[in-house]
Amino acid sequence: MKELVTYLKDEKQAKRKGGLYHKTQINLTYNSNRIEGIKLTEEQTRYIFETRTIGFKDQEAVPVDDIIETSNHFVAFDYLLKTIDKPLSNEIIKKFHSILKTGTSDAAKEWFRIGGWEKLPNEVGGIATSLPKNVETDMNKLNDWYTPVSEISFEHIVEYHYRFERIHPFQDGNGRVGRLIMFRECLKNNIIPFIIDDAHKQFYYRGLKEFAHTRGYLIDTCLSAQDTYKEWINYFYADLVD
Repeated sequence: MKELVTYLKDEKQAKRKGGLYHKTQINLTYNSNRIEGIKLTEEQTRYIFETRTIGFKDQEAVPVDDIIETSNHFVAFDYLLKTIDKPLSNEIIKKFHSILKTGTSDAAKEWFRIGGWEKLPNEVGGIATSLPKNVETDMNKLNDWYTPVSEISFEHIVEYHYRFERIHPFQDGNGRVGRLIMFRECLKNNIIPFIIDDAHKQFYYRGLKEFAHTRGYLIDTCLSAQDTYKEWINYFYADLVD
């Protein structure tokens, strides 16, 4: 997978259309956004990435924030590649959030911290998350558990994601940040990355909800997504996978 990082960076630098970088940007952004309720279609997402414009003729109007956050997600993925050699840290995680939320209506809210831990307590699906006063400590504990591991496995990355989402450190945008982290950490640790698509959203949510009792639901969902990305790698760079 070290070669995969190089190929993705090279495709980005060359501004190549129709390659794996191009496909990854569109699919990761579209699916991660759709899971969070952003209404842009895959074709609209592709249009924004390819043209940097928003002319959707004869199509339903979409919120401006959806368009901004879609464009921001492309930048966040490029930041992912740029920092791939650095260890995962709160600084990188906060930067993902800052990139995603810059220029949105949330940025104008006094109580909403762009690139900062949440200020107000919240719940996810009726489940309590870390209180604002505890987020910094909980995130430090999470990273202290994860970063010293000498050989990060697929299961480590999935468990990190579960723990991150249970902390829910930001006021909004946690899911997208968390899925960017998963993709990054797979690339960084020579593991085939994956994209949770919108069609598997309910399996993904179920896996997160039941992970503490039954790890298999979330792990199997992620493994299925990994199989799909492996097929993409095989298509573009058959020499990288068996």
